[in-house]
Amino acid sequence: MGWMLKPVVADILKRAGELRRISRGEALILMRLELHTKEAYALMEAANTLSRIQFAKKGELHFHIGLNVEPCPMDCQFCSLTRKAGIFHHSLEFPEERLVRWARQGEAEGADALNLMTTGGFPFERLLEVGKLLKRKVRVPLVANTRDINHKEGEQLLEAGFVGFYHAVRLGEGKVTPFNPERRMRTIGVLRDVGLLWMNCVEPVGPEHTPEEIVDLMLLAREYGATYSGVMRRINFPGSPMECFGMISELEMARMVAVSRLVMGDVPKAHCTHEPNAVSLITGANLLFPEVGSSPRDGEADTGVGRGRSLAHCSRLFKEMGWNPALPSNCFEKPFGTGRSSVS
Repeated sequence: MGWMLKPVVADILKRAGELRRISRGEALILMRLELHTKEAYALMEAANTLSRIQFAKKGELHFHIGLNVEPCPMDCQFCSLTRKAGIFHHSLEFPEERLVRWARQGEAEGADALNLMTTGGFPFERLLEVGKLLKRKVRVPLVANTRDINHKEGEQLLEAGFVGFYHAVRLGEGKVTPFNPERRMRTIGVLRDVGLLWMNCVEPVGPEHTPEEIVDLMLLAREYGATYSGVMRRINFPGSPMECFGMISELEMARMVAVSRLVMGDVPKAHCTHEPNAVSLITGANLLFPEVGSSPRDGEADTGVGRGRSLAHCSRLFKEMGWNPALPSNCFEKPFGTGRSSVS
C-alpha cells in the first residue's frame, strides 16, 4: 500500500500504526487529506486496524440518560436546551421511576456505562441523589455529564457511586459559550486528582472550525490521558444560531474520527463517534451513545422518541460492522464492582 501513497502520508500512517506518537503538524496533514483519495482511505484503514487490535473488537455502549429539561440560562449557541433557543419554556425533571426504568433497560440490553447528563442549572446535590439511587438499582458504571466541578464535588461524585466524568473543552469555548476555557481545563485537573475517569470528545464540530482548532483538542485529549476521545459533529436544531454555518457530513466526521484515533495512539480504552453512524465504525470508532431523556441536539424533551438511537439500534450497528457489544468493557474494571477504575 505504502508505495502508492504520498511518501509523507505513508510514513505518518506507518508510525501511527506502530503506536508512535504523531505530531501536531502530521495530524494537520491528515486532517487536510481530500475525501475519496487513496490517502484518505488509507488513513481510515489505519485507524480501523489500530482500534480493532487495541480494543479486541469490543463495541462499547455508553447509554446517555438526560435527567432534566430546562430553558438553560447558559445559552450555549449550539444547544437546544437554552432560553434563547426558545424550544423549551418550562423546567422538567424526569421522575425517578423513569430513570430507574431506563437504567434497568440499559443493564438488560448490555450498556457498558450510564452517562447521566444535566443542564447547567441542575442542582448538584440532586445529581448525587440520582447517582446513589441508580447505584443501588443496577450494576452498571455511572458517568456524570454536568457542570464544572471542584475537588470536593469530585470526591462527592465518587462517594455517590460515579466512576467517570464526561467533560470537553468545546470548540468555540468562551465565544459561543459563556464558559472560560481555563475553568474547563481546571475541571480536567480535578478529575485526575480525585480519581474520576475523564471521558472526552472533540465537539461540537462544524464547517466553520479550522483543522488547527480541531487538532489542538485532539492533542489535549492525548496529553491529559482521556479514557476515550473521539469526534461529535454539531447538529443544528431548527432556529439554531449556528444554522448559517451548515453541518459537516458523516463522512467528514469519519475522517476526523480516524485522525483523532491515530493522534490518541495507545492512550485510550475506547474511541467514540456521535451521533451513532456506521461509517465511523470502520475508521477507528468503537463507542456509541444510545440516548434517552434530554439531549442538546433535540427539540423533543425525551430524545428517545426523537433523534436518539436505541440500545438495540446501536447494537445492530456494531454487529453489522464487525464489532462485538457483548464483550466486557475496556473502559472499566472487569468485572465492574468497586466504583474505582483500574485505569490510571
